[in-house]
Amino acid sequence: MRSKLFVPGSRPDLFDKAMASQADALSFDLEDAVAPTRKQEARNTLAYWLASPGFAAAQALHPKKIIVRVNAADTPYFAADLDALGGLPIDLLNLPKVESATALCEAAAQAIAAGFQNEFLITVETPRALACAAELAAAHPRVAGLQLGLADLFEPLGIDRYQPETLRAVMLSLRLGAGCAGKYAMDAAYARVRDADGFRAEAQLARSLGFLGKSCVHPSQIAIANEVFGFSAEEVAEAERIVSASREQDGVGAFLLDGKMIDAPFVQRARDVLLAAGRAA
Repeated sequence: MRSKLFVPGSRPDLFDKAMASQADALSFDLEDAVAPTRKQEARNTLAYWLASPGFAAAQALHPKKIIVRVNAADTPYFAADLDALGGLPIDLLNLPKVESATALCEAAAQAIAAGFQNEFLITVETPRALACAAELAAAHPRVAGLQLGLADLFEPLGIDRYQPETLRAVMLSLRLGAGCAGKYAMDAAYARVRDADGFRAEAQLARSLGFLGKSCVHPSQIAIANEVFGFSAEEVAEAERIVSASREQDGVGAFLLDGKMIDAPFVQRARDVLLAAGRAA
């Protein structure tokens, strides 16, 4: 999931365009992108479309991971979102504003009772949530990963969201928290849609910290995310050499390859790269 494009649930005119894009995943938003007066309209419109033959045809032509960001569990909209979406072809239910393992498990139980069968993506977007990121990642067996939400995290505190040092600290904290439970981390959206260089730099920082991919708020950002979070031919070739050399060592715990000591963590990372690149490991 190199790229994840946000699509407002209240904009059905964008649904088919988003499906035809090069994004790996689409995140249909019922939360921040939808005004309170349009919540019911948005959830009903999205539910109708996801159940339609048109969606099925588009998914067959341009397969996408389908994500829906519902409203927070402590809002009056959450239960209605679940009622409308239960049983629909949704790969990930994005739970926002979660601040404790207990709250996460309660929200997950409600979603499962409503007919949701797949995994959860948890948005970490408050100081309390960031402080317990490892607990959130391990709270429920259906948690697939943690997603960083910078606007809600930084703006109320007056923190400059575009300072590289600040971003690195928060990204690393989230990545380590997710890693404690063996879950992935997704990077936040970048609101300056005309600043391609800034988007790229932030994506490269996230990639260097082991993030899986990045959220996009505009189609122009998709290609950059796919490039940054993809694996080059050189990276794949190196991973293949490491895995191949590991097999040839026949049980040796550590070995030298091109002057570099290779042991279990490097071999596992190489296998992960090959798996992500669609190569047999």
